Amino acid sequence: YPSSVLMNAMPAHVAGVKNIVMVVPTPGGTPNQLVLAAACLAGVSTCFTIGGAQAVAALAYGTKTIPAVDKIVGPGNAYVAAAKRYVFGTVGIDMIAGPSEILVICDGKTNPDWIAMDLFSQAEHDELAQAILLTPDAEFAEAVKTSIEKQLPDMPRKDIIAASLKNRGAIIVTESVEEACRIADKIAPEHLELSVEDPEKYVDLIHHAGAMFLGAYTCEALGDYCAGPNHVLPTSRTARYSSPLGVWDFQKRTSILKVSKQGAYELGKIADVLARGEFLYAHSGSAMYRVKDLDSKDK
Repeated sequence: YPSSVLMNAMPAHVAGVKNIVMVVPTPGGTPNQLVLAAACLAGVSTCFTIGGAQAVAALAYGTKTIPAVDKIVGPGNAYVAAAKRYVFGTVGIDMIAGPSEILVICDGKTNPDWIAMDLFSQAEHDELAQAILLTPDAEFAEAVKTSIEKQLPDMPRKDIIAASLKNRGAIIVTESVEEACRIADKIAPEHLELSVEDPEKYVDLIHHAGAMFLGAYTCEALGDYCAGPNHVLPTSRTARYSSPLGVWDFQKRTSILKVSKQGAYELGKIADVLARGEFLYAHSGSAMYRVKDLDSKDK
């Protein structure tokens, strides 16, 4: 998708990455002009017309024509995800992305047609996508179900949506919005819509979500395209420990130490005790050489 090019390349460009290599499949041998335009705008250095697991392998190990890279980011199908998992360690990766997910918490005051379409927006990606509605209003839950049945026949990707909702979708009536938040936190969804009045009231109840969309007018689709900060998000409950793709994913840190003579003398004795406790005597000796040298000079 052109949007995925922007979401992956722009943070790298902002981070100061000097060489951004893009691989993209070309079904039928015809490059997607929108994808190429997005690559140009986002600062992509080089583009190769190859996709799938083989593209991941080429980027990780290098070929005669494709250079090996340091980090691979971006979406793909199950084969791409498996390939990224396989090459991790040889290169860095952003995450192992699974099928798309959306969880909507609604207090029953949003138009049910809107909520039904919000659920469709992720269900249409993949038959394995997950779309869930949590609401304390049983009548609203029925209204959304009716809206789904009404709108589904007109959707161009209706077969995919129907399969996704049947196998991975759910409408759950909760005791309260607070209970819905507790359930959502256990699910740790990729996308979480808080389609309620005063959504800020509930934000602190959520600790695990890839991205949160606050209020009835903040639909997830805006985040996919233009509202930011990124649509590359953790899925499959990995939001418990990982974050959206961002500029920081293209930066790294190096520890720098400079110890004075006095510091070497004091820290060396501490290191000596710990090193000997771990039976690492060369560590102890390395630190104590400095300590003994300073002791001898004092005398």
